[in-house]
Amino acid sequence: MKQLVASARKALKTERPSAPGTSALTTHESVYRRLRDRILCGGFQPGEAVTLRGIADELGVSPMPIREAVRRLIAERALEMRDNRRVLVPPMTHSKFTQILFTRKALEPELAARALPRLNARIIARIEALDDGLGEAVAAGDPEGYMRGNYLFHFTLYERAAADMLLGLIGSIWLQFGPFMRMAYGRVGTTDLEDFHEVAIAAMKSGDEAALRQAIADDIEQGMGYIGECVLSSRAPR
Repeated sequence: MKQLVASARKALKTERPSAPGTSALTTHESVYRRLRDRILCGGFQPGEAVTLRGIADELGVSPMPIREAVRRLIAERALEMRDNRRVLVPPMTHSKFTQILFTRKALEPELAARALPRLNARIIARIEALDDGLGEAVAAGDPEGYMRGNYLFHFTLYERAAADMLLGLIGSIWLQFGPFMRMAYGRVGTTDLEDFHEVAIAAMKSGDEAALRQAIADDIEQGMGYIGECVLSSRAPR
């Protein structure tokens, strides 16, 4: 297993988040994925508006695929368009936060449970390598690497569930809270709390569905708790 983990870690060095259910990389699809990856990894600061022309110039593409990608991301509630043709990450509210938390705890343990019978030693080693990489990212002060690795940890598992509808719903939910995780990143690794990723990996290895469900639910509760403490306040809109 240690050799499998080492091999998996080497293969994951350049891996980036991908949209669930996508395949051929047309120019439009490539631009969408690049923007999606940027949102997931905190590249858009909540409340910071950017122009479509500015995004196009930064990515070195024409405005047309940017407009299409932004349209898709607005439909997924990841971005919001303002009247002046600027886009931004929608603000977090108490209501939005509680709905995200509810949806994650309802669907993600179910995805993990459905994936469990389809796991093998190589996939578990890959997931374990991703978890090891999270500690390295924290030690290196690499929030983007941490957020990318955390996304891949969860979705490498969830993609084995063969439940595309649920996967698409959760993919959209992650886009809605990803930028706020960047704000909470400073809390990661600074508190002596249980590592629920390790608990989940142990459950995968033993085939314990109940333990895996609980570990994923506990991990969600812990991670969203960081976001709630850092982002929400008594004055936040409800």
